[in-house]
Amino acid sequence: MKQRHVIPKALIPDSKSFLIKEIHAPHFDPIFHLHPEFQISYVVQGEGNRFVGDNVKPFKANDLVLLGPNLPHVWRSHKAYFEKNSTLSTTVIVLYFQDNFLGRTIQTKEEFEGIKHLLKHSQQGLEITGRTKKKVCRLMVELLSLKGTESIIQLLKILNTLAESDECHIITQTHSISYNTEIETQRMNKVYEFVMDHFHEKIKLEEVADIACMTKTSFSRYFKSRLNKSFSDFLKEIRIEHACKLLKEGEMNIDRVGYESGFHTPSNFNKQFKKVTGQQPRQYRDEYHKIAHDSYHQV
Repeated sequence: MKQRHVIPKALIPDSKSFLIKEIHAPHFDPIFHLHPEFQISYVVQGEGNRFVGDNVKPFKANDLVLLGPNLPHVWRSHKAYFEKNSTLSTTVIVLYFQDNFLGRTIQTKEEFEGIKHLLKHSQQGLEITGRTKKKVCRLMVELLSLKGTESIIQLLKILNTLAESDECHIITQTHSISYNTEIETQRMNKVYEFVMDHFHEKIKLEEVADIACMTKTSFSRYFKSRLNKSFSDFLKEIRIEHACKLLKEGEMNIDRVGYESGFHTPSNFNKQFKKVTGQQPRQYRDEYHKIAHDSYHQV
């Protein structure tokens, strides 16, 4: 498997206080990585799984997240985005900044106490929802075309909106995860890449331990210390998330959904799905389509 590297550390040019860019690509960069800047990511188009620290969650358009420095993350597009003849595409607006973009002002002046508090909480990652999400997404789109002092004012508007909101939700369960070396990041990236490519197949612990260059016992301990969950639970979550996606699409029967998600007997699929979601697959699909149908007719 190819060696992966942490992305370059210098994301913001020396001549600028922050960096915002709109990225269009066939799929999101699949490399698990970290960097010393704060990051706000607004997914305009695309679907997949979002990995932040010890948390894995599906994402789709309008996903909005604030990440603190050196918090490992990756937005990994669904497998269909990587297929040779895929016509799918992604768009994301990403904002990078450091807490000293106004010098020491944010850290030392009482007027910035709310923003200082926000940045502290972002070390665990924050998912933004509701009206706050709509407002911040709009402000980020506007920021793309602003320059000079107006751009700094707009960045402060974004941070102040988040600081005053009760719609910013902590993502990870741990304050700090030790991925701060290139070897650590590469190791976890190899594991994530292998799982996302092969979760629909039978995966043996020995295979993944070999990828991480560890024994089974050492890898099990290592993985749980990093993600606060066993590798088997992590793999199950990935499989269930994929099953949920297929159930929402509604194009396969239940048994086929289970098989395509890595569960090779219907009974095990039903059991594991209910354990994670609290519902049987059929119930989950029917409720999702009922809600979607009702929402459509209320528009």
